[in-house]
Amino acid sequence: MNILNKTWQQQVQNWEYTSAATPDLNAIDFQSFPASLHQTDETMIIPLDTSSNLGVAYLASSPNLLANYIHIAKGDTLQTDVESSSEVFYIMRGSGQSFVDEGVIQWQTGDVFTMPCNQGIRHEASSDTVIFWTHDAPLLSYLGVQAQQARFKPAFYDHQDLLDEVHAVKDIAVQENRNRAGIILGNLDSVSTKSITHDMWSLLNILPANCVQKPHRHNSVALDLAISAAENTYTLMGKEIDDDGNIVNPIRADWASNSVFITPPSWWHSHHNESNQDAYVFPVQDAGLYTYMRTLDIQFVR
Repeated sequence: MNILNKTWQQQVQNWEYTSAATPDLNAIDFQSFPASLHQTDETMIIPLDTSSNLGVAYLASSPNLLANYIHIAKGDTLQTDVESSSEVFYIMRGSGQSFVDEGVIQWQTGDVFTMPCNQGIRHEASSDTVIFWTHDAPLLSYLGVQAQQARFKPAFYDHQDLLDEVHAVKDIAVQENRNRAGIILGNLDSVSTKSITHDMWSLLNILPANCVQKPHRHNSVALDLAISAAENTYTLMGKEIDDDGNIVNPIRADWASNSVFITPPSWWHSHHNESNQDAYVFPVQDAGLYTYMRTLDIQFVR
């Protein structure tokens, strides 16, 4: 019999508690991914990758998620095939259809659909198309696991239905000076976490013209798609707020239509629209997972 005690002891490394309770991991910082990345004639997937900063050997935008731009030229097809348990597709522009095991999904600009347990999806564009595609493959890579069971049923969110719901809450949100004026997209299988999938969370938020949405914070990382915005529409973000609820030494992230920026975990962030045009943003986060773990810790400036 091979006695393994001595061999396994060589793997041991212990730390004194108070000096090691907060490991020195690389910080997740603000980063932007301009629309120019998907302004191409080539049909391709463009990962919004920060893996070098995160120190991992696989593509990742945040520790748990990878966001991508997908560009599909008119008449072309493209296959998305990744080991994930949760995928969100937002149609930034264009029209077409996607083929899954159960049938065909027809989509156009502003539509959203979700898929569990990747089955390989073939997308066909009937006009020049860009898709914002986010999935949880980095989480599965970190855990060293494969998705074996669907945790939710696929769902399709019609663009006009989403806009109607957002506009229905807009006026009261402005009147009451709420931190956000939007709707959280949900799935009947994720009612307990009020999220779009079991581990991912998405909001369609309207930032009305000449409006400020006060700061809030949460422990999830936000991958924010600025859908449409005029000049002087931006987010301020920073680690601290003062006694008046203002962000201390903020970083300014300008909203450029069809671009993405990262809001780091636990940073306070407020939205500002100094234009005469309503703006829209579609963040995708790992907040479904944090909510399930009871660690989201979302806080609002009142």
